[in-house]
Amino acid sequence: MSVAETIKAKLTSALDPTRLDITDDSARHVGHAGASGGGESHFKVVVVSEVFDGKSRIERHMLVNEALAEELRGPIHMLQIKAMTPAEEWQ
Repeated sequence: MSVAETIKAKLTSALDPTRLDITDDSARHVGHAGASGGGESHFKVVVVSEVFDGKSRIERHMLVNEALAEELRGPIHMLQIKAMTPAEEWQ
């Protein structure tokens, strides 16, 4: 399973998102520290979930980071997170 597929499976399980966009941004970081030659080290995620309702931005990021803790210790070097509730998505 690719890192992107693992991200999708884990965030879907943990957060039941109504929207989940995962972008492998590794190609933009070639030559930077933490960039692997094979890619799948730098990601952007957009997660829209009811689970985020009433939570601060830091709490939302913590939920995403907790779901991906194993990957953040391993193949993921950088993770850019945009976490919103469904109501915020349309503002």
